[in-house]
Amino acid sequence: MSDSAAMSDWFLQGQSGVRFEWGPVGARHLASDTGCLVVVDVLSFTTSVTVAVEAGTQVFPCAWRDETAAAFARDKGAALAVGRRAATPASPWSLSPAALRRAPFTPRLVLPSPNGSAISAAAAGSTVVAGCLRNAAAVGRLLARQGHGTAERPLVVIAAGERWPDGSLRPALEDLLGAGAVIDALAARGAGPLSPEAAAARACFTQASDVAAAVASCASGLELARSGFADDVAVATELDACAVVPVLTGGAFHDGTGW
Repeated sequence: MSDSAAMSDWFLQGQSGVRFEWGPVGARHLASDTGCLVVVDVLSFTTSVTVAVEAGTQVFPCAWRDETAAAFARDKGAALAVGRRAATPASPWSLSPAALRRAPFTPRLVLPSPNGSAISAAAAGSTVVAGCLRNAAAVGRLLARQGHGTAERPLVVIAAGERWPDGSLRPALEDLLGAGAVIDALAARGAGPLSPEAAAARACFTQASDVAAAVASCASGLELARSGFADDVAVATELDACAVVPVLTGGAFHDGTGW
């Protein structure tokens, strides 16, 4: 094997059944070597997906909230989620999981975001699962039962992260903890081996003395609370309160617990 070939896959965390990486670029690079991608965007895309799918809504991921999203929603015959502050009685659906709980039922929803939704929408070819603190145990249970997370059938857990004003990735504590919770649930059911990256993410979760308090007081939690959306943080930190496992099928997230 040439030196260039040997170095070309150093980032894949090969030989590990459970892998961990950050953001859209990490997802793009590692998805090619795994059959399953678990997207974790705790504040708030994947948390919102669990809330919507619990209610029986199909959720279509979409990268951006612009005129293309509106056209996409019309094409799918779906309601379009708006920004948190843009919600109205006529358009009550937004990226806010607390608002989604209060909103009237809609059978189909386009949920745009530049982080978790963009990663999900771009991950064609892999089994894509929406994971968060609310459903970490359910995700680990289902994927382990399906044989994912082994050296023969590796999976990658992607912490979506946030974005700095210049568009670069801002690693976000809430997503590290959410990813660690999913990895811990997988490992508890025999998945592995864990890559060093996955093991470190798991340790961050298991060693956190109070996960809810950590999320509430981290940068992203403070941003939401100071903007009047503390209820979203409260919903996002309902650890293992949700039994649904949203799986991307036919372009939309559906409950995959019977999968």
